[in-house]
Amino acid sequence: MDSTTRQAWLGALLVAASSLVFSTAGLFTRYIDLDAWTMLFWRGLFGGLFIAGFVVWRDGRSALSALRVIGRDGLMVALCSALATVCFINALRLTSVADVLVIGATAPFLTAAIARVSIGERPDQVTLLASLAAALGVVVMVGTALAEGRLLGDLLALGMTGFLSLMMVILRKRRGVNMVPAIGLSAFLCAAIVLPFAKPASAEGMNFVLLVLFGSVQFGLGLILLTLGSRLVSATRTALISVLDTPLAPLWVWLAFGEVPAAATLAGGAIVMVAVLGDMLLPRRHLLLTRGAHR
Repeated sequence: MDSTTRQAWLGALLVAASSLVFSTAGLFTRYIDLDAWTMLFWRGLFGGLFIAGFVVWRDGRSALSALRVIGRDGLMVALCSALATVCFINALRLTSVADVLVIGATAPFLTAAIARVSIGERPDQVTLLASLAAALGVVVMVGTALAEGRLLGDLLALGMTGFLSLMMVILRKRRGVNMVPAIGLSAFLCAAIVLPFAKPASAEGMNFVLLVLFGSVQFGLGLILLTLGSRLVSATRTALISVLDTPLAPLWVWLAFGEVPAAATLAGGAIVMVAVLGDMLLPRRHLLLTRGAHR
């Protein structure tokens, strides 16, 4: 196995691990007995602190220099991540979860288009076909629950997808730069955005302990794994593998609370997993960026 193949495998595994971690969000929200805004505030704060600790541990005295090096693109990553969170929160309030999931499943295609135009990265046919299969799997999972006439919520879900796609492309473009400080900044920005609506003082006892884990493990670790992995695989593959959290989320709820998923959820989830595994296992030519990789 040559170095390019090893890097591609490592990147895919890191992004898959981030999806695994992100998929536990439903468990935390079930166990934490607080309003959504307060949960999001502490999640962002503890996530940012966890990432900051990781940066200091890895870079030591160079941590501040690592933050300065992210430049404008790093600030864009932070802003895109924070705005995606805001869009996601409000989309769930204005439309159905099914709509949000289906629109989110289009991320690989939107990412491919942005990457092709902005950095000249062309995804291979294996990834595009796997992305199509994964999107169809999500439709199977939630197709019967699709909402009608909820335009604003659907537009916000599309905005979420667009911001995440742009973030993945920028991370890939600046793969030679340590962007972990940028996603740490995004976590703090998320906390700042929701603070006016949150009640931080209401977090006590076991709720507070769970919030620490929610922010550090589910959010902070997930962002770190995603950022590190996205440097090693194409932006489109990052978006595709990230769809894994959709079928994994109901699996954890099933195991923890005994809520058996519907047959359509199981069938659609199996399609998504097969699509992602197929993309990871099938041979392909390793594509390099044709321009813009280190600007």
